[in-house]
Amino acid sequence: MDKIALIIPCYNEGLTIKKVIHDFKLSLPEAVIYVYDNNSTDNTFSEALSTGVVVKKERLQGKGNVLRRALREVDAECYLMVDGDDTYPPENANDLCNFILQDGYEMSIGDRLGSNYFTVNKRLGHNFGNSLIRNSINFLFKSNITDVLTGYRAMSFQFAKSLPVLSKGFEIETELTIHALDKRLIYKSIPINYQNRPEGSFSKLNTFKDGFKVIITVFNLFKNYRPLLFFSIVSLLLLFISTILAYPVFIEYLNTGLVPRFPTLILSFILILIAVNSFLIGLNLDSLVNTERREFEFRLHQLKYIKQNNT
Repeated sequence: MDKIALIIPCYNEGLTIKKVIHDFKLSLPEAVIYVYDNNSTDNTFSEALSTGVVVKKERLQGKGNVLRRALREVDAECYLMVDGDDTYPPENANDLCNFILQDGYEMSIGDRLGSNYFTVNKRLGHNFGNSLIRNSINFLFKSNITDVLTGYRAMSFQFAKSLPVLSKGFEIETELTIHALDKRLIYKSIPINYQNRPEGSFSKLNTFKDGFKVIITVFNLFKNYRPLLFFSIVSLLLLFISTILAYPVFIEYLNTGLVPRFPTLILSFILILIAVNSFLIGLNLDSLVNTERREFEFRLHQLKYIKQNNT
């Protein structure tokens, strides 16, 4: 088992990957570096291979697929994930890893938004999206996490091996964050100085396409992790619409004794039935989620013994 495994997912980062590896070798010499080339069409693979680190190819496209494979086949006390685009400072690597190895945190986060991200990054869509996702998750999960979408974070063995990676692409950071919040896995954030890509290097993140995927991921994870709250909200919205529809019909009945708009009244009753059913679905799923949480705690104990036997 490695003490520290540095995981670098790459897609067309031939311009920067060599420098990233060199910088992190200097700042974190004890780390075993794993570069995962994700179907690059440039010289990323050969550039990484020339540095002497472990280089592998992941054929399934997407950052989530890369991390899924890396966490499955690499065993380490601490996993440090960083992008290969030279935007994250290597001088914070030791701190992020020490939070895991020495201080007992399950995840540590390099926080761009608490530092200089909004001044360095001039893409307004990215800035708006980061703030929207962060505020949504903090509201839904009653947390105060600072940077949900950062790609610079460290994870413990227990965190990495207990994470069911379902995301395929850039939504993976959101999944990592919500996993920690839902499972009460303690985390630590530190501000980092984010830097823009060097000239000639281009972001693979599409503001609207990938931003929409992240929002859908937040929606689905909220539904899956907080089903009672989710379906209660759906139920209340349906009851509200039903009330709006039924109110004029009810007033007219009181005034005239007639119900001339039967379709509206029937629709109102149907919405009430759906609302009740939605709430019952939430109760049932909440029971299943609580059962899964108990099983998760048991898996954490198993992972503790596995780790002890491998170290």
